[in-house]
Amino acid sequence: MLPQVPALPDIKGGQMAICEVALRLAGILAPTRSVTSIIRNEAQIPDLKAISPRISPHVLSLEDAPATDFTRIFTGADVVVFSAGAGGKGGPERTLAIDYHGAVKVFDAVEAVEGAKPRLLLVSAIDIRDHSKPFPVHYNEGDKEISRKYADALKTYVEAKYLADKNLIGRTAFKWTILRPGTLLDTPGTGRVSIGRTHLSPGIPRDDVAQTLAHLVDRPDAAGLAIDAIGGESPIAEALDAFIKKGETDWVG
Repeated sequence: MLPQVPALPDIKGGQMAICEVALRLAGILAPTRSVTSIIRNEAQIPDLKAISPRISPHVLSLEDAPATDFTRIFTGADVVVFSAGAGGKGGPERTLAIDYHGAVKVFDAVEAVEGAKPRLLLVSAIDIRDHSKPFPVHYNEGDKEISRKYADALKTYVEAKYLADKNLIGRTAFKWTILRPGTLLDTPGTGRVSIGRTHLSPGIPRDDVAQTLAHLVDRPDAAGLAIDAIGGESPIAEALDAFIKKGETDWVG
């Protein structure tokens, strides 16, 4: 059976919009797989159908719907991709509601699936960690400056993502992988990345994040790993293969 990959919505510009990474991922997977995209309202359906008529939209609110509604959709799926966020809109409460509580709701929903549970791919962000602790040893001075900047400017976002990642890492009922991209860029994808404990820059095109996720759909051996990804020179498949074989997570707690 071809995997069903539900992709969840995101917030952009104060309006609900399909998460750009999830939209790209759905387009990559749709030609060969059964793809269900969970969206907030019917107005988003044309965006999905413009990418591929094979994508099946399902309208469901991440904020308002109970976890049981998500469990019903996830039942029978091989992979669930969580790529969602408040995008800084709606204040700290909204950020926590989507980036933390919404993520945990999806984790709970996957865990509640009876029988074979889908794998979960979570899109988080680079440098998500306990910022009260010292900098990771592989950070250079530029990394430290970037880390301070984003921790100050995006305090609630960083906290919400950290709490969600920490929650997922403690789960053992299903297999999961966390992809932690650097600053997302609208430039065309290059098909090349730097993966692992490198640095916090340069940024990475959304196209390349989606391509990395598409590769991870077929990599159950990446289970239990948090994977940092920024722009780089290595082909995505090769970089992922080397990282997975090494087996060292980028989660530093």
